[in-house]
Order: sequence, then structure tokens, then C-alpha cells
Amino acid sequence: MKQSRMLDILVIGLALFSMFFGAGNIIFPPYLGMESASQWILGFSSYYLADIGLAVVAIFAVLKYKGDVNYFMSFVGNIPGKIMLSAIILCIGPLIAVPRTGATTYEMFVVPVFGNVSPVVPVFLFFAAIALLSIRPSSVVDILGKFLTPALFFGLIFLIIKGILTPVGTIVDTFKVESVVQQGISAGYQTMDSLAAVVFGMIIVNTVKNKGYTQEQEQYKIAMYASCLAAAGLLLVYGGLTYLGATATSNMQGRLLRTELILYITRELLGKFGVILLGVVVTLACITTAVALITASAEYFCNLSKGKLRYSFLVIFFCAFSALFATLGTDTIVSIAAPILGLLYPGMLVLIACSFVAKRLKSNLIIRFAVFGAILTSLCEFLYTKRFPFSFVTKLPLAGSGFGWIVPSIVFGCIGAILSFLSNKKTAGR
Repeated sequence: MKQSRMLDILVIGLALFSMFFGAGNIIFPPYLGMESASQWILGFSSYYLADIGLAVVAIFAVLKYKGDVNYFMSFVGNIPGKIMLSAIILCIGPLIAVPRTGATTYEMFVVPVFGNVSPVVPVFLFFAAIALLSIRPSSVVDILGKFLTPALFFGLIFLIIKGILTPVGTIVDTFKVESVVQQGISAGYQTMDSLAAVVFGMIIVNTVKNKGYTQEQEQYKIAMYASCLAAAGLLLVYGGLTYLGATATSNMQGRLLRTELILYITRELLGKFGVILLGVVVTLACITTAVALITASAEYFCNLSKGKLRYSFLVIFFCAFSALFATLGTDTIVSIAAPILGLLYPGMLVLIACSFVAKRLKSNLIIRFAVFGAILTSLCEFLYTKRFPFSFVTKLPLAGSGFGWIVPSIVFGCIGAILSFLSNKKTAGR
């Protein structure tokens, strides 16, 4: 492999790592480790597969169609595809991910440094800065992003090594959740990396093209190697953070918030200065993440409305909404996001899986029905938690592992295949 090609793979891999490695994502692995206790490896494996494993598969799926996200989403139909893509943009933007950056900044920087002050003023100041930077994007944000990702990465690696050499406690045998696997999958969903990967795939393809690679096979290989490099880096960081959370189980007398746990671990390992330093770096990283997501969301809906919704208006509206939502706190945002992501993820996963064989299928009707089956099952599972009489969802195969939607999706896909066959037969008869 030529040196220049290896360098391009390294650069793209680091860029992809920074896209996935949002500052807010560091709160999930330690908390999962605390909940999983002695079964933290099983919990982490489930988390990693549901997060980065599926995200890499999603990138490969988009790469198969040259990074054309709109064409990729059109397999479920023009209008449904736009609705699903809009839902993804909202989730990785102003509905969940962006408010979480504001809440994380408040809980990991403002509270440790200034005490338990009201979140209203700090959060609104945070999003006022985001609005100013998003309306007129500054190169300073890009510079900070390129610097802060390595700083946050190596800082966390140092924290992990310190935690391995001098653990904050011992790993207990009892875990705090009914199903470690299901909890790991749920945490993987909460990162939203698999949803974001659909958009990231388009960015990676454009980056590879801009570097002068014209052959499709070569583009695919470079993107594949870069994705594997990013996945390896995330495996190292997320695995280490999950272990740190597991070592803290013996010291946990009461319930901690997700941000409180990582702050506790950092304080025990590096002292007050380490907590402040982590808070500063995470805050700056949250700023770059929020600006990127607000900018992408505003541009998408501006283009979708064909300019009827002005970019500047969307930026201000998204920032104002995110500020209001962020004051609820990280854990509340996570709990609100859970059913939304539970509805969206299965349909997207089915679409990603079907996209690999879409060209062999004679009709997109199969994909549409399969996706609909997954979403419908997920909706029934959610309604069952709200005491609707849909107890059948608990008896579905793989329901205990969080994959009860798989069999219904296959059944609905078969129905789509039958309808497609009958439609083609009727057309041929005419």
C-alpha cells in the first residue's frame, strides 16, 4: 500500500473517529459498566455491536450506493424515505443530540466548577454561542475540533490506564439490571451512531473523492479501512470506560446520574484538577459538536423546504428549542429519547440490511413491508409498556434480547414479496 494512501486512510479514519466520538458519548460506557458489574464484558460487547458494529455496517451500506443518502432512503418510498431521513436528522440534531451537549456541559463543567447553580442561564448562554457560531460558521470551530478530539482521546486513555493501575474500587458479582445484553443494546441505541452513520457515509465518500480517488472499488476499500481504524479506536476507549464503571460498583451506595459517575471516577483517579480539565475539554468539544449538528440540520431542512424556511431562522429556532430541552438534564433527555430511538432504530436496521440485497430483489415493496413490520412491532412494544393489551410482543422470538421485531419484519417482507409477485403476474396478464 502506498504511503500516501496509508496517510489518507489514517486521516479519514481519524475524521470518522471524531464524528462518532461525541463528547456526550463518554457518559454511556461507564454507566453501563456500573450496571453490568461482573458481566461488564458481556454488556460492553452488546453495546459495541449495537453502536459501532451497526454504524460501520450502515456506512458500508451507504458506500454501496456511492454515498447517495437520498437514493438509499428511497428504497422505502419517496415520501416515507424523506420522513425517515428527517427523523434521523432531528434525532442527531435538535431533538436529542444537541440538547444533550448543553446538558452535558452544564453537568460536567458548570456544576463541578461553579457549584449546583440553576441550569437556565448557563444553558442559554451556551446555545447563544452555538447560534452565533452556526449562523456564521467560524474556522476557529474547525481548529478546535481538530485539536480537541485528540486531546479528549489521549486524556481518556490516560484516565483508563490510571484506572487499570489503581482502580477506584472492586467489581462486585451482582449486576443492577435484569438483562445486561438488552441494557447494552439500549445504550448503543442511545449514542445514535448507527443513525448518524447514514449521513457520515455520504461525507466519507465525498472526502475520498476529493482526495483524487476515482475508481469505485478503490473508494470503497479506503473507506472500509478508515472505518475499521475508527472502530478500533472506539473499541479501545469505550471498552476502557466500561471497565472503569465496573470498578466503581463497590463504592456506589445510591443512584448516580451518568455524568456524575464519570466525574466521580475522574475525581478519584486524577483529583479536582482532573475534573476541571475534563470539564473544559468536554465543553469545548460539545461546542464543536453542537455547531456541526445545528449547521447540518438547518441546511437539510432549508434545502428540503426549497428555501422557504430560511437557514438563519432554523438555526435560531433549533438553538432555542435545544436550550429549553437541555435544562431537563442529561438523564431526562436519555429517558425521553429511549422510546423515540426504539421506534426508529429497528426500521433503519432493516433498511440497512435490505440495502445490501436490494438490487437482487425484484421489487422495493419487499423492503417497504419489512421496514413497516419492524416499526409496527416496535410501536406495539412501546404501547405495551404503557399498559396497552399487546402482551404478544413478549412472546416473540428474541424479544428478551431486544430483537423481537426481527421475525415480524421477515413475515411482513414475505407479504410484500407475495403482493409484488401477484402485481407482476397481473401486469403480465394484461
